[in-house]
Parts: sequence; structure tokens; C-alpha cells
Amino acid sequence: MALQRRLATIMVADVVGYSRMMEQAEEETAAHLDVCQNLITETVQAGGGRIFNRAGDAALAEFPSPINAVKAAAGIREGLAALPPEIANHMKMRFGLHLADVMVSGDDLLGDGVNLAARIQQGADPDTIHLSQALFDQIKRNSPFSFDDLGEQRFKNISDPIRIYRLKGHIGAHVFLSSPSQRAAVPKVIHPNSVAVLPFISAGGDEDQRYLAEGLTEEIILELARFKKLHVASRSASFAFWETKANPSEVAQDLGVIYVLEGQVRRLGDKVRLSLELTNGQTGIAVWTDRITRQFADLFELLDTMTTQIAATILGRVETDAIAIARRKPPENMTGYDFMLRGLDLHRIGGITYENIRLAVSWFDRAIAEDPTYGPAYAWRICASSWLPEFDMKKEKIFIEKAMELDANNPEAQRIMGAILMLEGNFEAAKYHHERAMALSPSDAYILARSAAFYTFNGEPDKALELLERAEELDRLLPAWCIEERGIAHFCAGHHELAVQALNELPAQTSRSRLYHCATLIALGRQQEAEIVMQKALAINRELTAANFISKETWRDPLIRHKLRKDLIAAGLPK
Repeated sequence: MALQRRLATIMVADVVGYSRMMEQAEEETAAHLDVCQNLITETVQAGGGRIFNRAGDAALAEFPSPINAVKAAAGIREGLAALPPEIANHMKMRFGLHLADVMVSGDDLLGDGVNLAARIQQGADPDTIHLSQALFDQIKRNSPFSFDDLGEQRFKNISDPIRIYRLKGHIGAHVFLSSPSQRAAVPKVIHPNSVAVLPFISAGGDEDQRYLAEGLTEEIILELARFKKLHVASRSASFAFWETKANPSEVAQDLGVIYVLEGQVRRLGDKVRLSLELTNGQTGIAVWTDRITRQFADLFELLDTMTTQIAATILGRVETDAIAIARRKPPENMTGYDFMLRGLDLHRIGGITYENIRLAVSWFDRAIAEDPTYGPAYAWRICASSWLPEFDMKKEKIFIEKAMELDANNPEAQRIMGAILMLEGNFEAAKYHHERAMALSPSDAYILARSAAFYTFNGEPDKALELLERAEELDRLLPAWCIEERGIAHFCAGHHELAVQALNELPAQTSRSRLYHCATLIALGRQQEAEIVMQKALAINRELTAANFISKETWRDPLIRHKLRKDLIAAGLPK
């Protein structure tokens, strides 16, 4: 019988200084270890994994999903932080995670992959989570966490050096990240004149052209969203189906749309080949197909034609008032556009590492140098660079100003300008740009949700809640960092019980949602609960401070900002 093997994500966790604690207080340490092991087992099982071996204080687990393995490790750290102080302050754990092909021996797993995960764990500091590059590469496109790149390291009995990443904290709100909310309570209403654009695939499975396939998908979503009579599923909703192999009927049902557009793209030298199919998800019948090969330089003219044909198929005909006020300005230099798409490919990963952001910015700089007349490259440059610790808004603002000068009909540029002006304290001008962004792209759920955040900060929580309702009607799979605005809007309105309820119902917590949860609990006089939530927040992001957090929470009313800071410090947030 052939030896069984399978690809698995391995997590090794152990308690730091366990032998020393056993020597000093054996019974107490054994009791504390039982609590920790029960927490590990429950969290691993909740993430779809299983414990396949234990060795004293160590637990070895496998997961079929790489991202669930990382989430489980983070969940265990949060759980430990919420335990009574006599346990939490002594039982410090460290984690090593690796993706590898492993051998199966009964219920146990063997092989170099398991050994390497154990070595990575042994090299980690207390209260840290370390990942191999093999695992990092699998999760970087949909990770809710950011990481420090620790460089290549050598491990005992492992011949080649391994690049290691350390989990640093939650990645935060980001337009391209797709961590869907999947709130089951939302009714599945089928919207009239509605379409979802599934992520295009690179013909032949060429990963080097993936950036082009994703870029064209986003261009078509944005262009279709300009037709006022169309309901277009948002990017986050569409990209939630990336590599799921769901058929058009399933996608249509899940997203509440009638039509689903699928596509393949391939670039051959200076030519681009597109194959598109529009399916009626209710019947499963393809109602429009097209296969086109054109010069890459003619891409935008081709996109204009295709989106008009798709809209006409769905609407019956396209009337003059069916198109938003104005189209965006196309690029004059397609080499520059290609550079911008490469920058966007990195920007989609967001602030997962600082090096990733700097590389994205360098591609946007190359795009600008190649075509100084194309506005989106300037807008995306400041959007990306704002993640960096060296970001200087006064110096960088020229990029969004240039983007607006070149193309004021780009909704993302309008939104970014609104965010920059809000950071500067110019709320009236910021309001204009957020409203303009929503007018230019009325079906963009992300723009609606981020505009809701502006209205909360502006002291208009009712308006914020209204926009969030519209956003969730458009996109049932909004990321958690969008729908967390509901709890923050209730916090602003003084509806603290509703705020706690909304924040507790989030499918995933962020550092920001945790901190507003703390402040709300303090407002309700629930000090002990607030302290536990704060410990969970600090367990994932130890760099959190009141000064840094408040600097990014741009409340128009300084009294709210002052009280928020005071309450968070009272809950245990370092100053």
C-alpha cells in the first residue's frame, strides 16, 4: 500500500518556560496548561483544523485552509489574553506555522514540513506568531493581518535558509481586501437589472498575467457602475468567489443578481485577447458572448464598447441618462497603464508588509513617469503610500491634487481627496468630495461605506447608518472593516447598547472595532469587560497606543476625541 501524503498547514504551539514553571509550582502549572490546551483545541476545531499530536506543553495541529490556520493562532492569542490574570500573565505561548506536503501515519503527521514548523516555533519570541514564506505566499492576498519580514533564517537540521514573517497586527480598512461579512440574516432579494462580474482568469493559468486579469475585472466593474439603471455587485462581493469554482446560477443566487459576467484574458505581445460570457443566473443560459483580439493600445476603446453592449443586453437598450455624468479619461500611454496595473496588483495586498507597499509605490512612480497625464496612477500612489510609517501628508497631497486636476470624474480619486481633506480638518470640502464620489459611482458599496465613516466623524450618525444600509443592500459580502462603521455610528449617537450589539455581531474583529467596543463598554460602566476586550486587542497588535489611534480617528468634535482617548486609557490602552 502506497504511503499517504497530503498538503497541510501545520501549526505548532507551545508554552514558553513550561519546565521552569512546573518545577516551581507543579499542580498550579498543570491546571493552567489544561485551560490552555482546551482553548487550543476549541479554537483549532472552530477553524476547521484538528490536533494530531501533543508533546507535553506543545500542541501540533493541521488545517486544510492556510488562512484559517493563521486566524486560529491569532484566536488562541486573543483567548489567552482574556483568561484570568493568574493564567494570562504566566502562560505565554509562541507559534510556528508552515505549509508543506506531509506523510500520514494513522492520526499522526510526519515529515520535514512538521519538523520545520516546530523549528520555526522554537525560534519565535514569547507571544509571537511566526510563518514560513511558503505559508505567507498562500495567504498574502486575503490576509486580515500585517506582518514583519524577518528575513532568511537558518534552522537546525534544515539545509536551506527559510524566510520568516512575524504577525504584527490587523491590516485595517483597505479598498481591495476581501474579507466578507457573510451575514446570514440578510434576505436574498434579486435586484432588477443587476449583474456581478466574476474575477477574470488568465487564459492558460499564466500567473504572470494575473495582475492584468484582475485589473480588467475592476475596470469593467467600475465602468458598469456608471450606468445609473444598473445594479452592479461590488468588487468585494465578486472577488469573494475567486477560485471557488461556483457556477453562475450559484453566484447569482448568493449575490442577489440576475446576470453574471465571466471572462478570460491573455496578453500576447502587444495584443490582448478577451473571451467574455454573460449568463442569466436564473436560467443558466448564456445571453451574450464575445471573443475579441485587439491591440493592447486599443484596450480602453474596447472596454467602452463591451460595457455598453453588456448594459444594453441587461437593460434592453441604453438611454442617454442611463450613463453617469462623465466617463473617466483613458490613458494616453499603455505602457504606463500596464505599470499602474502592476502597482495595483501589489496594492491589493495592502499593508501586509512595508516592503510590499514600497514596491507598489515604485510601480506607480514608474507609471507616472511613463504617462504623466493619467490621473488614477497619482490617486493610487497616495492611497498606497499612506500605509507607510514615513508618509508625509503635506508632501504627498500633491499627488491627489494632480489626480483631480487630470481627471475629476474618477470616483476613487474623489473619495481619496475627501479622506485627505478630512484628515486636515476641512470637513466642508471633504463632504463635497465624498458626495461627488457617490454620485459618480452610485453602485459602489465600498465608497458608500467609507463615506458613512466620514458622516460619523462629521457628527451625522443617522446619515452614516442610512448609507451603510444602502451599502449592505448592494453588497452582502462587505468586509468587516466596512460594517464595523455601524457600531461606531451608534457610539457617536450615544446608543451604546446598540453599539455593543453591532460590534459583537461582526464576523471578524479588527483592532479598531475592539477599541470602540472598549470605549462603549466604559461608557456603560462595564469596566471589567472593557479591560478584557482591550487585552484581546493588544494580544494581536502590541504597537497600539492611544496617541497613534486617536490621530487617525478624525472626529470633528474635539470633545469626542478627548473622551475616547480618556476611556481607552482607562480600559488599559498604553498612552
